[in-house]
Amino acid sequence: MEIISHRGFWNVPSEKNTETAFIRSFNSGFGIETDVRDFGGELVISHDMPSGNEILLTDFCQFTDIKKYTLAINIKSDGTAIPLKRILSQYGITKWFAFDMSIPDTLSHISAGNPVFTRLSDIELEPLLLDESIGVWLDAFRDDWYSKKIILNLLNKGKKVCIVSPELHGRNHLKVWEMLRPLAHNGDLILCTDYPLDASNFFKNII
Repeated sequence: MEIISHRGFWNVPSEKNTETAFIRSFNSGFGIETDVRDFGGELVISHDMPSGNEILLTDFCQFTDIKKYTLAINIKSDGTAIPLKRILSQYGITKWFAFDMSIPDTLSHISAGNPVFTRLSDIELEPLLLDESIGVWLDAFRDDWYSKKIILNLLNKGKKVCIVSPELHGRNHLKVWEMLRPLAHNGDLILCTDYPLDASNFFKNII
């Protein structure tokens, strides 16, 4: 299992999606989930509506060690498929996937040849475009509904699975982490968490 940090490895909320959080994540050996949207003709790192002070995607791509780790890119703006592919290819970044697009925009990413994850959650009970996706973003907005059987079924279909750790929705994470422990040896499993160092220690000697 690979651990990726949610909006970087931040210690206080103000560090989310900042250079400090990104560099700390890479230096600690973790991949990153982050948000990309367009602003003034540029792709920028921003979860909310941008103000103009955000990190440019081109600058993000130049961080040391970025090529070593998985990047989960939460697409916040439609129409980014081609420029996203162009920029990541320009910097030789290959370990990435896009997710959370609208269905029409997902088709644009697939058409562009971008690696995409479809969604499965307590709201979206069927993973749309599963055959065209390399993986599944497994989420749980209201409760921890999924089981080890569901995860194994997706893995057995040859799909990567990224688990959204429950603390991202304000719930305790330990029960889910315990459920994941027997699966943690699987290299196609990813955990997106606000607590990457805790996760690394929890799954120590397994991943």
